[in-house]
Amino acid sequence: MITSTRAYIVSRIQQAFAPSYLEVIDESDQHIGHAGHQGGGRHFAIIITADCLNGITRIEAHRKIYALFIDKMPDQIHALKIKVI
Repeated sequence: MITSTRAYIVSRIQQAFAPSYLEVIDESDQHIGHAGHQGGGRHFAIIITADCLNGITRIEAHRKIYALFIDKMPDQIHALKIKVI
């Protein structure tokens, strides 16, 4: 499940934004003991560079990325940390 969630995130972002750089990191182990942990594979960091995110505010970029996963939150994906570079 952990690998498939990460792969799902990567696939959705690649299809939507065609990033020139993308890194998706499972940070679930940093949240052990947190109610959202539930065995891991639910907290991810996304580092992305994509032409389509240039020229928009950070908030707009985050909204576009979060919108891809609204159907998976908070059950399969508990948290996303996003950095647009």
